[in-house]
Amino acid sequence: MPRPLIAGNWKMHMTVGEAVEYARRLRERFPEPMDRDIVIAPPFTSLWPVSRELEGSPVGLGAQNVSDEPNGAFTGEVSAAMLADAGCRWVIVGHSERRKLFGEEDAWINRKLIAVLKAGLTPILCVGETLAQREAGNAFPVIVGQINAGLKNLDAGDIGRCVVAYEPVWAIGTGRTATPEQAEEVHAFIRCRVAALFGEEKSSGLRILYGGSVTPENIDRLMESRQINGALVGGASLNIDSFSRIVRYQKG
Repeated sequence: MPRPLIAGNWKMHMTVGEAVEYARRLRERFPEPMDRDIVIAPPFTSLWPVSRELEGSPVGLGAQNVSDEPNGAFTGEVSAAMLADAGCRWVIVGHSERRKLFGEEDAWINRKLIAVLKAGLTPILCVGETLAQREAGNAFPVIVGQINAGLKNLDAGDIGRCVVAYEPVWAIGTGRTATPEQAEEVHAFIRCRVAALFGEEKSSGLRILYGGSVTPENIDRLMESRQINGALVGGASLNIDSFSRIVRYQKG
């Protein structure tokens, strides 16, 4: 079974001082390694100071976005090498908000993912369908397209360094959560697609997270599925008590 991963995506929240204080408290709550990985992804402005606060802690640091370029005249962009230098080890790639609000299409996301791998970091590739796509019966074709394009030009060694997060767009920040049965069905589908691309062994070892209104109230049931290897947590990760409870999920 892949090692579980609980990652908190803070989005555009928290000042540097607030982020460092949160990291301090989280480090105190989880001082020793567990049987699962813990990652937080603050805004760019807080990455370096949070990295310093988490030094020696089992809590990992991630970034919410990255440029596909290594350097150059790209005002406002941050490269994968810069993220590594700031202490990051994980990078979220292709979040639905980046796709929808900033026009990131699959080929661009693929270039970002490859840039993350080249920098020695772990990409968390987000995929998922909108409500209209699901209701039209197109959820699986949409996800196939995102997987095929997002993982293009990777080899079997590369896929072993990746994480995939299934985030149904209709469940992000809406309070609506895919049922465990819906989530398990899509996770199994993703695993089968990765097996077709990279082989059964790589597919069975791939961590596939669920994201979309994950809360302390639904995490235990979600994690009962053998197909779900963790969670990408949005709003609930901003409250340290909620996030701590999610990290401490218990299977029934």
